[in-house]
Amino acid sequence: MGRQFLILLSVFCLSVFNSFSRENNPDDILRLNVNRDGQAEVTIPAASVKSFEELTSNVSILSVRDNMVHLSLSKLTVEWFISKKYDYKIVERISPKSLTSSCSLSQAMLWDSYPTYSQYDSIMQSFALNYPSLCRLDTIGTSVNGKLVLALKISANPAISENEPRVFYTSTMHGDETGGYILMLHLADYLLKNYNTSSRVRNLVDNLEIWINPLANPDGTYGTGNSITSPIRYNANGYDLNRNFPDPFTPNTVKQKETLDMISFLRKHKFSLSANFHSGNEVVNYPWDRWSSRIHADDTWFNSISRAYADTAHVYGGAAYMNFKDNGVTRGALWYVVWGGRQDFVTWELEGREVTIELDDQYITPPAQLSLLWQNNWHSLLGYLENALYGIHGIVSDVNTHKAVPARVYISGHDKDSSQVYSDSNTGSFVRFLSPGSWNLTFTSAGYQPLLINNVIVTAGQRTDLTVNMLPLVSGLKSTESDRLVKLYPNPAENKIDALLNDLLTGNINIRIINQSGQILSDYDTEITGGIPLLIDIKYLSAGVYTIVFTDKLTAKTYHGRFVVIR
Repeated sequence: MGRQFLILLSVFCLSVFNSFSRENNPDDILRLNVNRDGQAEVTIPAASVKSFEELTSNVSILSVRDNMVHLSLSKLTVEWFISKKYDYKIVERISPKSLTSSCSLSQAMLWDSYPTYSQYDSIMQSFALNYPSLCRLDTIGTSVNGKLVLALKISANPAISENEPRVFYTSTMHGDETGGYILMLHLADYLLKNYNTSSRVRNLVDNLEIWINPLANPDGTYGTGNSITSPIRYNANGYDLNRNFPDPFTPNTVKQKETLDMISFLRKHKFSLSANFHSGNEVVNYPWDRWSSRIHADDTWFNSISRAYADTAHVYGGAAYMNFKDNGVTRGALWYVVWGGRQDFVTWELEGREVTIELDDQYITPPAQLSLLWQNNWHSLLGYLENALYGIHGIVSDVNTHKAVPARVYISGHDKDSSQVYSDSNTGSFVRFLSPGSWNLTFTSAGYQPLLINNVIVTAGQRTDLTVNMLPLVSGLKSTESDRLVKLYPNPAENKIDALLNDLLTGNINIRIINQSGQILSDYDTEITGGIPLLIDIKYLSAGVYTIVFTDKLTAKTYHGRFVVIR
């Protein structure tokens, strides 16, 4: 009897020990946290990271500070991380469940509380309804759960597309980084209310197309509900949307619905200047994020506009605000490398200029501090928009017909890594942001003689206007009606072209690319949406002139255009 008792006692103790061991196993605790909250934050010593490229390509790095790497893990990445057997610590975040929603629309529009999703939708609609001469509401797309991703266009003539620089502010693509969400709503309200009383606001609204997207990841912020209860970084499928954009070396990045919609929106509008807003640190981060060994051709200009934002924030927020890294400024990859980030996608593929602005050390700005966040940043927000008014603003046209010419604008010995810009195929306009100095610009376009304009002067805080008249080649390509209906830009091009078919074709189409010898070099089917440019990869083509043929698979209607590849 005594022996049986001892055996039973041993089994019981072993069972309790195993249960206790499982409950205190860090890997199991990490799994439980991710399953419960949808995410978890951990830290690992920077010295223990064998390959930052392997790390950043598999999990989301939040920050590198004090010799520690801060990581966010989702259900999609937690097992990979555990398999690497890092010595890690779990970071316990303060629960955001104490966030209470605004009790009314009027309270929400005081900008010191968080709205429900339905209140947010009503706020955006009210802007367009109350200021129809200054504001239009647009939809970028929908989230995985069907919530709207909205954008406001604020301009003196919002119903039409004017020949003005387009600028874009977007926030909260990480759903639990909420301060920028309210900051963007407050900014839209400020611009609309002060148009008639502030000369500074009027100058911005009269001379720019200002687009504001306060909430890029509504599923991350609101989940499937109407209130902010347990916001997470990721979208409904568990993907980090700021690691989901294509870049030159990761072409197979999985692109979520929110990302695909945003890419279409960005390609359609071709913003000259943009910024996306985050939280978790306080710093202005500029390209490149992707490469620590490459420096953008306009690195000096990027640093100067970032410095101006941070320094203005110091004036109104105090020296303790926005002082991370180099007193509030960093080139991205010098902090940590990011693959698939939106900032680099816009700057590399779309030849735009975008920075990432981290607004708050806290991911979720407490409601009581939202007014302070506004006071710290609103002067900087206006100043950043004003950058789009400076630099070289030009019009490229045919010297004989005065029609717009889509041209490549290139600075020899300076431009690299897609830093060149292109004039608009419909208006011939272009904007080139540059540091103060004297610059030599080369203009090239299919069917035209190259044109070099020397000694174009750029002055800090001023606009330089430039009229460019291009001379057609005597034996150049002859234009056809089909050529005029199909807009291809940039043209000439190096790696890619955008094709805008002006609603001629939609749905399933066939694309063929033919060289001057009549050889078909590419033949494939794809889907196209009317009004949205179609990106065409031409990296594999050698220098020369090519014809591209678009055929509607349903009606057999065919349109063609011609483009030039330069190497």
